[in-house]
Amino acid sequence: MRLTFVFAVLAGLWLPMIAAAQGTFSPVITVNDKAITGYELDQRIRLLTLFRTPGNLLEVAREQLIDDRLKQQTLEGVGASLVGDALETEMESFTARANLELDQFLTVLQQNGIERATLEEFVQTGVLWRDYVRRRFDSRAQITDAEVDRAIGQLGGGTQGIEVLLSEIIIPAPPPEAAQALAQAEQIARLTSTSAFSAQAREVSALPSRNNGGRLGWLPISNYPPQLRPVLLALDLGEVTAPIQIPNGIALFQMRGIREVAAGASAPTAIEYAAYYVASPQEAQAVAERVDTCDDLYGEAKGQPAEVLERDTLPIADIPQDVVLELARLDAGEVSTTLTRSEGQTSVVLMLCNRQFGESEPADRDQIRSQLRSRRLSGLADGLIADLRAAATING
Repeated sequence: MRLTFVFAVLAGLWLPMIAAAQGTFSPVITVNDKAITGYELDQRIRLLTLFRTPGNLLEVAREQLIDDRLKQQTLEGVGASLVGDALETEMESFTARANLELDQFLTVLQQNGIERATLEEFVQTGVLWRDYVRRRFDSRAQITDAEVDRAIGQLGGGTQGIEVLLSEIIIPAPPPEAAQALAQAEQIARLTSTSAFSAQAREVSALPSRNNGGRLGWLPISNYPPQLRPVLLALDLGEVTAPIQIPNGIALFQMRGIREVAAGASAPTAIEYAAYYVASPQEAQAVAERVDTCDDLYGEAKGQPAEVLERDTLPIADIPQDVVLELARLDAGEVSTTLTRSEGQTSVVLMLCNRQFGESEPADRDQIRSQLRSRRLSGLADGLIADLRAAATING
């Protein structure tokens, strides 16, 4: 009798746990009879949480997993797979983009309750799908010389100039936080809503423009680095760039408007700027309020080591990318105090002295062709997923 009582008590304790465990691995969604389990949904939500993904994470996880099942079914149909050490290599490449070793990244995942297999499937599906799209749409993604010429013509070299209305985000990404920042940036890059992008700018951006939701005013496209101009011009309204790596940060831009203006300025061939290095953001702000021209910075630096003040005139391609992006929004005599050096221990008073115009460097046709092709492939891939969804039976 006593033994029966003990078994009854134990059963009362175990049965709910067993039921919960079974529920975790039970299907919660089916896509063409292929199951997505509660465990997979939980793992994707944990991954999205680690990546600081905006929005309703349950809904985002559900939509991503449905798309992944559709991709996997298509890839199985053509026999696509990663063989040998290819998966390990791709995972190392994925984490290297955040300046982390694979083992370091796996440790972060483990600390957040995320299994290695979750990352493996995430990476494998992404890599195989990218390659499949390239092969399937290769002929339709070819870019003609006329299309390259048209893109070059939009870069501000003619009698008509192009101005863009952008929103911006820069996410701080010091080495210990680089993987998390990159993953977060990749999620923001998927946004198409200007209000959602602005909300993210207010929450995560390191720029003063975060107070305005990241919104910038109209600026000539020629203010931006040559390699970034075709990327920006290829954006549709509401579309966001892929994450752009800069020193200790990741930049994102969203297109809010584009217009032609008469007698637009040609692209600058060089920029004269000054960088004065000080001990704190407060000191940088105080200096910015005292100076009106680059020459004024010499008085600020008087009696200090020569290296605290740098003044250069350089082609845009030779200027560090975080610096040139700051200079893009400045007029002569204006100052930015956003940048830091020495892992945040040094603040930078950055002033635009002058933009120099002359005979422009020839456009990099191969680079422009590659960027146009990537954008076309992305559009074709989105269309394919939409078709697969329309033809699929999705329950749950």
